[in-house]
Amino acid sequence: MEIRGIDHIEMFVGDARQAAFYFGTAVGFHLCGQGGPETGLTGQRSLLLRQADVRMVLTSGLTAEHPAATYVQRHGDGIAVVALEVDDAAGSYAELLARGATGVSAPRTFTGADATVVVAEVGGFGDVRHRLVQRDGDRSEFLPGAVEMLPVPAGVDGGPLTDIDHLAICVPPGQLDDTIRRYRDVFGFAEIFEEYIEVAGQGMHSRVVQSPSGQVTLVIIEPDVTRRPGQIDTFLTQHAGAGVQHLGLRTDDIIAAVEELSARGVRFAGTPGSYYDALEERVGRLQAPIDRLRDLGVLVDRDHAGQLMQIFTESMHVRRTLFLELIERRGALTFGSGNIKALYEAKERELAATAAAPQEVGA
Repeated sequence: MEIRGIDHIEMFVGDARQAAFYFGTAVGFHLCGQGGPETGLTGQRSLLLRQADVRMVLTSGLTAEHPAATYVQRHGDGIAVVALEVDDAAGSYAELLARGATGVSAPRTFTGADATVVVAEVGGFGDVRHRLVQRDGDRSEFLPGAVEMLPVPAGVDGGPLTDIDHLAICVPPGQLDDTIRRYRDVFGFAEIFEEYIEVAGQGMHSRVVQSPSGQVTLVIIEPDVTRRPGQIDTFLTQHAGAGVQHLGLRTDDIIAAVEELSARGVRFAGTPGSYYDALEERVGRLQAPIDRLRDLGVLVDRDHAGQLMQIFTESMHVRRTLFLELIERRGALTFGSGNIKALYEAKERELAATAAAPQEVGA
């Protein structure tokens, strides 16, 4: 079984059109395809968005019994499917089941004039599934016969975001070891990083697994129950279990990306000015003007291979769960302690501000 990379992600949302409007208007995605009962997608409405190499499907259930509707009822809007591109979907499905994976959907073939796509699904973590996708022929056809492709908009190959860098996953206490073991023994991933972070009496264990190709990276986080409850506990409560906390999106120019998305209305988590006072002492010579980093709130860290710059959005959801990360890698390969700690502290500030604000009513 060869996992080549992330083919796409699928979010289950309460209103696919409303979510598409946000990701299009604020984050710069383009509508490239659509499907529903009229195309054979029974009980659902799905919209395909794309920006460069990032493909995102937004799906709403049209009946109370549809999996998207039951997911949203329990978790709110969130990433429900992480699709993996493989060389042989049917063979990979059989191999994963033999290794102990839970089968969700047997292989199914979608055939068009110029493309054939085979998909199957297995369980991942919590209520999140992995879709195995095999593509032959015209790769611009997303799901022949089930998703109607729309004319490719100008600029779809541009935009500030280029591809998916990683996904960060929160799991309940006691599930981290089993989750790591599943990705190692069942999916063939390798553990590449491990860290324990403690901030203000709160703590979390963070471990990173990566596919052999290096194209799929999962950061898996578990709260330390011996410490004071914090943001990971809050996510698990508000999300009602394990799930994707944030989606890391790569950019070639984080300064330009933050400026563009800010102008579009995206709100980013704030960073205290004092963070930058000793920044060069901590990470060495910066590869971007420190005044621009400070003005925009961009974080910087370094590992043995180079620097990275990153910033986190505020959550766009009423439950304050899923959010986005923008990351520009200047040689850096890993996830440094400075970044993880900075994320933890930034989210603590957002949660504190949210707790002090009037509460919205909704999912």
